[in-house]
Amino acid sequence: MVYDRDKRDLPTRAAQNGADAVDSGHARLNELGYKQELKRDLSVISNFAFSFSIVSVLTGINTLFGNGLRYGGTASMVYGWFVAGFFTMFVGSSMAEICSAYPTSGGLYYWSAKLAGRNWAPFASWLTGWFNIVGQWAITASIDFSLAQLIQVIILLSTGGKNGGGYEASKYVVIGFHGGILLLHAIINSLPISVLSFFGQLAAAWNLVGVVVLMILIPCVAKERASAKFVFTYFNTDNGEGIDSKPYIFVLGLLMSQYPLTGYDASAHMTEETKNADKNGPKGIISSIGISIIFGWGYLVGITFAVTNIAYLLSDENDAAGYAIAEIFYLVFKSRFGSGVGGIICLGVVAVAIFFCGMSSVTSNSRMAYAFSRDGAMPLSSLWHRVNKHEVPINAVWLSVFISFCMALTSLGSIVAFDAMVSIATIGLYIAYALPIFFRVTLARKSFVPGPFNLGRYGVLVGWTAVLWVATISVLFSLPVAYPITKETLNYTPVAVGGLLILTVCSWVFSARHWFRGPITNIDT
Repeated sequence: MVYDRDKRDLPTRAAQNGADAVDSGHARLNELGYKQELKRDLSVISNFAFSFSIVSVLTGINTLFGNGLRYGGTASMVYGWFVAGFFTMFVGSSMAEICSAYPTSGGLYYWSAKLAGRNWAPFASWLTGWFNIVGQWAITASIDFSLAQLIQVIILLSTGGKNGGGYEASKYVVIGFHGGILLLHAIINSLPISVLSFFGQLAAAWNLVGVVVLMILIPCVAKERASAKFVFTYFNTDNGEGIDSKPYIFVLGLLMSQYPLTGYDASAHMTEETKNADKNGPKGIISSIGISIIFGWGYLVGITFAVTNIAYLLSDENDAAGYAIAEIFYLVFKSRFGSGVGGIICLGVVAVAIFFCGMSSVTSNSRMAYAFSRDGAMPLSSLWHRVNKHEVPINAVWLSVFISFCMALTSLGSIVAFDAMVSIATIGLYIAYALPIFFRVTLARKSFVPGPFNLGRYGVLVGWTAVLWVATISVLFSLPVAYPITKETLNYTPVAVGGLLILTVCSWVFSARHWFRGPITNIDT
């Protein structure tokens, strides 16, 4: 990976007290045809913080820890994390290279338009944009719903646990929690970017410190600890889902590792508010992935040393009603001190991390909606791209929160339907990641002009590796997760993602192709 000085980033302007260099991201935005409408006040640390908070290993790992235990157990998680992390770094590196060339809030859909060529630009932009924004809304719905479920479990354990007559909230109470969380996120995201930047940095610090504290505390407090041999070699095939093939089980267990490693496109969506974004945006993407891989693996190893009975942790009859990570924390402290209060406090640490994750996700959603509507791609576009006196796209903030809440409402009818909706969060979002990379290594292979951050001669190789990895996981995560296959056990991921593809293409064929021309400049060039 190479940083070099780009001739495009040299414009200067005269100031009252002398000549000051124009921010390189600001200058490049003007060259791309856009006015500076959002306040450019974020440092590289703040940009990193938003992506790192969305990746949030405390959110993704804890939410799907039970899935990892069921499909492969400790060995599957420990090694699967490195497999997913290794290939995710290829995806992130390719995105960072393109981000450096085109540092706009539109991110992925703008990149596709620029890289697909004049003839394909409108359709490529339309397809990428809708997969990106729907995937973002789905991931916000998923994050905040997982927090609502964790709050439900915390209340259950605090009132005695399932076996002690504890309070089990109904699905209507859970959706109420979800709505309340989204409301708080909307309010926070309506604040000036300087305040939001503080929350973003606090979120990153909370995630880092929380991971380190819990990965050390939990195994140290545990009276019974697993052996190193168990942690690094035990492969669980007793999943109760009718699947015995170890390779198949390992593939299904990969979802726990891949799910957390999403959302780092936030650094791209925040570039119009980041200083020297053509350099700092790519740094945000790469660093959020790299640091998450390192700390995530340490957290996984630390927590799995407290795993001694997988079947019991996954049982609906334990005190946490089958919420594996909550049962681990609760049992560790209860067995040591006779009370699970310490475990509940640890779950509170995780809950705050998930809250920050959802907050940053809404920030990213709103910037994508702002940019997409600025280019006229969304219904009522003129409404969603307005900014308030603090230069915050406030209408886009509330739109994103509202749609994420509507997505979660499907859980009231069927948790299967909700899971299908949320599946877009991983597969749909990664398809949006892969599309501009695909155009970069095919249609724009010879015409692509890199920015200050570039991969040099390895750019095409890294890009193709990223595209092939996304194609692979798109197939693997669409496989059945239980046998025999019934309407309750069917993996609806291909249905949901295929449905989104059909709707996007049909809307293009019957309507958008007549009026959508891709990104529209709003400045005289």
